[in-house]
Amino acid sequence: MIISMRLHATADEIDQVCERIKEFGYKVHSIVGEERVVIGVVGVGDVTACLESIQAMPGVESAVRISAPYKFVSKEFKPNHTRIRLNGIEIGGDDFCVMAGPCSVENEKQIMETAEGVAAAGAKILRGGAYKPRTSPYDFQGLGVEGLKLLAKAREATGLAVVTEVMSDGEVGLVAEYADIMQVGARNMQNFALLKALGGCGRPVLLKRGMSSTIKELLMSAEYITAHGNANVILCERGIRTFETATRNTCDLAAVPLLNELTHLPVIVDPSHATGKRSLVPPLSRAAAAIGADGLIVEVHPRPERAMSDGAQSLTLEGFREMMEQLRPCLDLWRQFRAPMNVVAVRQSIK
Repeated sequence: MIISMRLHATADEIDQVCERIKEFGYKVHSIVGEERVVIGVVGVGDVTACLESIQAMPGVESAVRISAPYKFVSKEFKPNHTRIRLNGIEIGGDDFCVMAGPCSVENEKQIMETAEGVAAAGAKILRGGAYKPRTSPYDFQGLGVEGLKLLAKAREATGLAVVTEVMSDGEVGLVAEYADIMQVGARNMQNFALLKALGGCGRPVLLKRGMSSTIKELLMSAEYITAHGNANVILCERGIRTFETATRNTCDLAAVPLLNELTHLPVIVDPSHATGKRSLVPPLSRAAAAIGADGLIVEVHPRPERAMSDGAQSLTLEGFREMMEQLRPCLDLWRQFRAPMNVVAVRQSIK
């Protein structure tokens, strides 16, 4: 349910409504705006009786059911786009945010060279894996804590925020000490113990869509994180598994505008994992901007031919710089659509 309080409802009226909701066995989640408060209600109970009771209380403007199974991440709960702010960066706001870096942190020289290169080209966030879930147990699994320390060193040198993957609920506290954004990989999208732990980690979470997961399943996983206390979730389309074998995965670009209709959470695209081919990353990045994504997460390596993981899909530093240059015309149009709708300006830009 969503309870919308009247304009300038008193604190006492809001408290009484929250207490009444709890009497019906529900949990309460409030969004406090400049002029009014919206209360989200989740749980199992007598919905009809609760609605009738709440609607009759002082200070209540309306009380309605949320039809979607995901409550807190639904646009029914919060119609305005969520903006996630950290280190002077805003994800989901007026800027297209690019995260870039290697699949795996390999050594200090590699991560520092990459961080300096992507920062100079316009990236705002450094990505890099310290812990790597690999299909084969014999592949490189990451440097672990040493990799986290190297990412922190690169952040100090360049000012870039850091996003890195966390693989289990037991590692959440450790990774949160070093990371600005906690990444949940595709294989862990439905690791519910991990999602619950991330609800209390105090860091934004980048949630990647599972390779065989539906949009509804992705949103339900995001709901786990928000329901446990963390509203700062970024959704990532990284390609899904289909019958097609020409690319590593099939990039479901239609997921971006669909998610923008269903949820208030920011949505980014991972063109590297979506295609598995370096040559396809720049055109897919431009398409992501054109279709309304909030940003990208791209794999970049100084020497992809020597990369310990995902070299074939990693851009060189020069390739990344060129991609960022090619993005500029797309982003000019993106910003016009992003701003409060100016139909004349948009039509003129299209002409």
